[in-house]
Amino acid sequence: MEYFVVHGPGDVQGMPVRHGDEYTGFVVDCYGLDVDGRRLYDSGFFSRPKGCDKSGLGARLGLFEALGPARFDGWAEGGEVFRDPWGLGFEYVYEAGEPMGRPVSVPYIRIMATEEGQTGNVYDTIYYNLTDDEARLSHVPGIDPGLTKINLPDGGEITPSTASSSSKDGGKETWVCFDETHLYNTPELRRMYATVTRNLRKRKRLAEPWFLETTTMFAPGQDSVAERTYEEAESIREGRKKRGRARLMYDHRYGECADLKNETALRAALLDAYGDAMEWMDLDSLVDDFYDTRNDSADGKRYFLNSRTVASDAWMDPDAWGLCRRPEEIAEGELVTLGFDGSIRDDATALTACRVTDGHLQLLGVWEKPEGPEGEGWQVDRVAVDAAVARAFERFDVCGFYCDPPHWQDYVDAWTRDHGEDLQVRATQARPLEWWTNRPSHMETALDRFREAVEDKALSHASTNDPDEMDRPAFVLGASLTRHVANAFRKPMGRNHMGIGKQHAKSPKKIDAAMSAVLAYECRADAVAAGITKRKKRSNRLVAF
Repeated sequence: MEYFVVHGPGDVQGMPVRHGDEYTGFVVDCYGLDVDGRRLYDSGFFSRPKGCDKSGLGARLGLFEALGPARFDGWAEGGEVFRDPWGLGFEYVYEAGEPMGRPVSVPYIRIMATEEGQTGNVYDTIYYNLTDDEARLSHVPGIDPGLTKINLPDGGEITPSTASSSSKDGGKETWVCFDETHLYNTPELRRMYATVTRNLRKRKRLAEPWFLETTTMFAPGQDSVAERTYEEAESIREGRKKRGRARLMYDHRYGECADLKNETALRAALLDAYGDAMEWMDLDSLVDDFYDTRNDSADGKRYFLNSRTVASDAWMDPDAWGLCRRPEEIAEGELVTLGFDGSIRDDATALTACRVTDGHLQLLGVWEKPEGPEGEGWQVDRVAVDAAVARAFERFDVCGFYCDPPHWQDYVDAWTRDHGEDLQVRATQARPLEWWTNRPSHMETALDRFREAVEDKALSHASTNDPDEMDRPAFVLGASLTRHVANAFRKPMGRNHMGIGKQHAKSPKKIDAAMSAVLAYECRADAVAAGITKRKKRSNRLVAF
């Protein structure tokens, strides 16, 4: 790519391409192999802020898929040489153990655009490289480039397409680029995406077809293709995807800044978001755009921080929540409170612990209806939930446990029998575990306390964004808690109060883990108010100071 491809139309038109470690790493990951030389991924997702040359990367990958050695051809013994077949001067000598490449047989490359009559930035860059005399690829013999189709020398083609999905059925694609999938938010565009990705399965195994999505952060609630892919990635990361193979190469870079008025924090977040692309961006101009009163700050977070924004009625700012992330598990024996919110079938059930000393939250378990056929007839495994509660009492010093009783009254009664006498924090004297969430005034107070603690960084949650740690059970559950918090929306409760709920009654996006965290934190607040913060060393009993 660096040898043959130049930048397409724009400020750097005709200039050579150079990839830093970040972009090189993404390309290498997309072509990752297993020990048998089979591709690990059949789709790639590249999410970056505006101005990061996402379309340019898509064009380079498209040209490589069309003309380059883009498929595995055995392991090198060392000394084998790859030379371009057109005599244009490219040569690579393989070292022992390296994977060698061969061209795709009869490649069909489809470049998707969102609007009729437009070919899009990806196709424009491809076309420029195949027609400009200064570009090396324009000298490949046998290429027939046109504005509506490019015929390749040994069969195959590169074709730009738009949203008329019916015309795409029956295709023979080996690679597809869906550019700017945050804009694929209409039924027609979603059908187009579904049709074209199905076409990829029609090619033989030897072709190993795959596709790439490039995007900037989606607007939440539009049900765009980018939002659906984001949710698929979360399902894989949290272990909720039980069937099929996880073959998505997901790469999303963003910056977190809860307070845009803090210019130092904003600059740091922009540097995080742009990564290697900051080499050609103007940091001062990006900052100026945020403080231009003519601009919408929510759009700035989406487009330039590549950060998830919220709807006007969303409960929690995701950046504020993200800044409370702390990659730490609550140690055994520590003083905690517990929160529980339960259901039976369609909604989830969750158990959360909160460390009394500092308000650190850790989701201990979440049981939610699986997606797809596995969800038919599903019910919460009550025995597993009961066992998780028992383990929590064995593992920690529990001084309080607030439960929302509906659907679980018998279990709450049993937990009260087994543990209620020793609890220092009690919802009521007679019913120490029962904290009913249908009381508007009390619920609003608890939610406000929790949200204010997030905004002030007075609480934290056991989670991480370090890829090397994301497989640790506590942090996988932490991702589930984050998802449930993001799913919560402010809803009227009674005449004069606000609660939280799902975006709409039939939404499959759960919030129960968020509610369990609120109950655990409310219980912790009552413990602190009562002075229950330490264990008396000699007696192993919790006392108030």
